[in-house]
Amino acid sequence: MNNTIFQRIFSSIVLLPLVLILTVKNNLYFNLFLLFCLFASIKEWINISYKKSFFIFGNFFLIFSFLNAYFLRNADNGLFLFLFVMVICICTDLGGYIIGNLVKGPKLTKISPKKTYSGCLGGFIFSYVGINIYFFISQKLLNVNVKFDLIIFFTIFLISAVSQIGDLIVSYFKRRSNLKDTGKLIPGHGGLLDRIDGIIFAIPFYNFFYLINF
Repeated sequence: MNNTIFQRIFSSIVLLPLVLILTVKNNLYFNLFLLFCLFASIKEWINISYKKSFFIFGNFFLIFSFLNAYFLRNADNGLFLFLFVMVICICTDLGGYIIGNLVKGPKLTKISPKKTYSGCLGGFIFSYVGINIYFFISQKLLNVNVKFDLIIFFTIFLISAVSQIGDLIVSYFKRRSNLKDTGKLIPGHGGLLDRIDGIIFAIPFYNFFYLINF
């Protein structure tokens, strides 16, 4: 196991429980955590886009995305919905990384050379597996019973797809700025935007999707 993979695993073990605790509590600390992530993301975006044409747009989009995260968590049944999106995005990222590295195969796009078709498929598969586990846990702990129907199936597919597209969009801007990572905030992962690139697109999309359907 190389040093980067060890750092990635260690960072995930530390950060995931912390984020989960703050999300479940949904108190002042969660709001401060969101603000910290927003400012850290803007700082990384400035490093990527300073003096470039997309500088202002990216900053406005980050503010818009984090506002959506705040409103989603504070909506009716917000804990379940917020974690629903987060689980899909995390499992999509995890599936893409694991399956992509194990199976390899044809490259998906030149925008992100490490992305493969197998990783893309792995992201979808892991998101479905992760959500089924999440639904089971939610039924036991949150007393939320969700029927896995066709709407849920396509919702998971769309959120996972948007998450992967968001990853590619951020990768595109990194390539335009000749950067491998958006920063060095998270050992083994790079910058914060490297980890939440899919989430910042998936949450606003889900909010819109949720509003027009419910």
